[in-house]
Amino acid sequence: MSAGPTIADVVFPEQLNHRGTLFGGAAMALMDRAAFVAASREARADVVCAGADDIVFAQPIRAGDLIEATAVVERRGRRSMTVEVVVVAETLATGDRREAVRGRFHMVAAEPLEPRAPQAD
Repeated sequence: MSAGPTIADVVFPEQLNHRGTLFGGAAMALMDRAAFVAASREARADVVCAGADDIVFAQPIRAGDLIEATAVVERRGRRSMTVEVVVVAETLATGDRREAVRGRFHMVAAEPLEPRAPQAD
């Protein structure tokens, strides 16, 4: 995935589930914020999350891990965008980094999006 906006956070014990790993809802909230930033930058308009799918929790995230959610707009329509978000977890003591969560967020704008300006080559 090419670079997009990244939001970083450290996982604290109150964010854990009964198995001692990051609660899925906490991961999805961070992902939703990253998707919001990517879509807002793309649209330069007010956007909201209409849904999410293909959320895959591939690796456990534990207390003390640094997590980084990076979001990239994959598709843009007249009012909607699909944003791919990847969460990488890092064990700070060792520097071990792993892709922990991935998913797609569907963001919509209240008004039609302005056409994109042509990109110079």
